[in-house]
Amino acid sequence: MAQQQTKRAAGTPGAFSRWMQQKTNARMSRKIRGGKGGFMGMDVLILNTVGRRSGQSRETPLAWFADEGEARLVVASGGGSQHPDWHANLMAHPERATVELPGLPPVPVTPEVLEGDERERAWARIVAAQPRYGKYQAKSERRYPVVRLTPR
Repeated sequence: MAQQQTKRAAGTPGAFSRWMQQKTNARMSRKIRGGKGGFMGMDVLILNTVGRRSGQSRETPLAWFADEGEARLVVASGGGSQHPDWHANLMAHPERATVELPGLPPVPVTPEVLEGDERERAWARIVAAQPRYGKYQAKSERRYPVVRLTPR
């Protein structure tokens, strides 16, 4: 009995955290669809992906940064310790990805993980626009992927 209580207690914070994240994401998605696309001084979009294991539709509000043309950059920071689920889903089913900008319908996109000098130039622009990303990266042992989302 004590062992079951310990397991439940240990699992509760993670379950609450996931629940809270889902509620926060749903609220932000409603705001974006309603035409308001900002959070903490950043532009926000909705990234629509398909679950790599479940096959179910997933939507994730993400900060984005302008790139060449109509492309947008997003950072897979995921709290620092691991790539976020949206990144794994996006890489598993890139052909099914779409983005929604405030008040606009979904647009299909082609994702590209930036590497080398291209990633460094993009990262410099991101950190110049939002220095907090540089601070987050400095605290992580993992190098955050930068993904370009280009409308197709």
